[in-house]
Amino acid sequence: MGLPVLPDLTLAQARVNRAVALRDALDGQIAETEAELRRLEDEETLLDLVANLIRKLIDGEVTDGVKAVEKLQTEGLQTVFHDQDLSVRAEVEESRGKVSVTLLTGRKREDGVVVEGVADQSFGGSVLTMQSILMRITVIFRRDLRPLLLLDETLVAVANKYVDRAARFLSTLCKRLDLDVLLITHDEAIVSAANRAYFVTYAKDKAKFTQISAADLKGGGT
Repeated sequence: MGLPVLPDLTLAQARVNRAVALRDALDGQIAETEAELRRLEDEETLLDLVANLIRKLIDGEVTDGVKAVEKLQTEGLQTVFHDQDLSVRAEVEESRGKVSVTLLTGRKREDGVVVEGVADQSFGGSVLTMQSILMRITVIFRRDLRPLLLLDETLVAVANKYVDRAARFLSTLCKRLDLDVLLITHDEAIVSAANRAYFVTYAKDKAKFTQISAADLKGGGT
């Protein structure tokens, strides 16, 4: 009998080589995927830490900002509306990661009970106007903006009995905060509280500014 004929293993060996190469490639991909998963897990942990830090910073800023608003608003209202026991309290709420702040204005009655409400609903235009001005001043300094406040006949909504006190309070804030207020008005009480006042006249589509003092005032001031 002759020797058996051995099958040609070339094709089988080629298939084995391809299988080994595919296995090695898959092993490499698995290793890369596992490394990427570890990196993503580390990144997720870092992002969680950063998010917690940002939330704490925001909470701190909101808390500090709320206290500053409450203090300035209460001081302003009590100074201007001297015959009313007014105060401001901020109500902070958080919903779905967002913080909302509601300012509640309170008036203490003779029996000691404080009645609170939103200014535009319960306290009239005078209080609302002063609160709006004071809020704008707060935003200017909290956001480090240029310390300049522009008011165009804004105090016209303030009752006559409080206008003089409102103007003098704004003048005090200007000195205390190094703030400039450019206010357009026709009210002599406001002009008398200003550091500088100008009377404006118009002729041939041109404006002429003449600096005046309260004693010189006879018409509208700007």
